[in-house]
Amino acid sequence: MNVDLEIKRLKLGGKIRDLRLKRQRTLRQVAEMTGLSVPLLSQVENSAVSPPVATLLKISKALQVGIGYFFREEESKERAVVVRKDERKKTFRPIHTRQSDGGYTYEALAYTKNAKHMEPFLVEFEPKKREAVSFLSHRGEEFIFLFRGHLAFYYDQQEIVLEPGDSLYFESEFPHGFRALRGRKAQAVVVVFSEE
Repeated sequence: MNVDLEIKRLKLGGKIRDLRLKRQRTLRQVAEMTGLSVPLLSQVENSAVSPPVATLLKISKALQVGIGYFFREEESKERAVVVRKDERKKTFRPIHTRQSDGGYTYEALAYTKNAKHMEPFLVEFEPKKREAVSFLSHRGEEFIFLFRGHLAFYYDQQEIVLEPGDSLYFESEFPHGFRALRGRKAQAVVVVFSEE
């Protein structure tokens, strides 16, 4: 699956801009509500930057929708939903501007379900140097189950190494970051709950 084409097909930037205008909010107002910069929000809306999950969570809360809104193509009132493996929406989040600098790919696993309290993702982490780790934060909690590779988790000035089969649960309002180890990608199921 070509991730760049998938990002374009999702039209994340356009959905965010359309929703912001529908809510009659300026970029500056959304920036103040999210703690994100106006230039970053503008880049996201113009599809110049693929936002990380933490950024999408902040934007979704400011615009009063669940994060799944940005991944689905139409509203659903289903109480139970299935997302088939070939229906997942894949988004690449580079840590810097060049994909080769490392980052992660995430796929929304329950984007068709409206009004939910948690967001599950399949995340693939890229290997990178420790100094290249980016730290994110958002109010809420996260759960990670690592099923492939080795993953370093940075949190509260400590490094925790996860191996396949390990799980992790943490309060996500504290800055945290990840990197795959041993020169290979790592894959995990990540469940995010945000209070923002």
